[in-house]
Amino acid sequence: MPDALAVRTDFKLLHPLRVRWAEVDLQKIVFNPHYLMYVDTAIADYWRALALPYERTLAALGGELFVRKSTLEFHASAVYDDRLDVGLRCGRIGNSSIQFVSGIFRGDALLVGAELIYVFADPIAKAALPVPAVLRATLLGFEQGAPVVSTEIGSWSALKHPVAELRATDSDDAQALHCVLRNALGEPVATARLRSDARSKRGSAAALEAVDGVAVWEPLRGARWGRAAAFALIEHAKTSPTEGA
Repeated sequence: MPDALAVRTDFKLLHPLRVRWAEVDLQKIVFNPHYLMYVDTAIADYWRALALPYERTLAALGGELFVRKSTLEFHASAVYDDRLDVGLRCGRIGNSSIQFVSGIFRGDALLVGAELIYVFADPIAKAALPVPAVLRATLLGFEQGAPVVSTEIGSWSALKHPVAELRATDSDDAQALHCVLRNALGEPVATARLRSDARSKRGSAAALEAVDGVAVWEPLRGARWGRAAAFALIEHAKTSPTEGA
């Protein structure tokens, strides 16, 4: 565990949750194993923030993540109906290991600190493998504030194939300007379109309302990638309002 106590600003990702009745023990506080479940839930959100569906990504990279170590350090207790935020960050990456550090907060108060160390390994042989370069770069880039998706904006003829992977197409697509976001593996994760009759509005609130065709790859829904695609399209249209038909 880090020497200094964690604070909320240590974490780019904060996963909100509310303590349920079933998670409280006879002492009327959260039963201690549930805090690991809270961290595990935040890890699912972390992968969505990377724009990488967990199961599919690891399969594509030829490995799995196995927990080597998990540590909890208790400072105070959560009780029923508390609103908590679970902060999560990648602390360091070794040759085959990845350390995640977590802080569970009620407001600004740190209740529980956690450390989880995973080993990237062959799913059959259970033998450690080097952390793939693309995963290493994505994790470190996210923590440093670098984009984890690339943005493509263009005509229907240029982007119809990735758009069709994300949603059903229709007759309005041919004349619209399209945006597609791709993750670090090159997979399309979100799309949006701006119809030709809305181009002159140039990024106004009215133009944003005219953005439609928003779709997000199902495993990544809830991470605001559709909103990101829509705003990328509006920003582009401010300087190129007539492009894309």
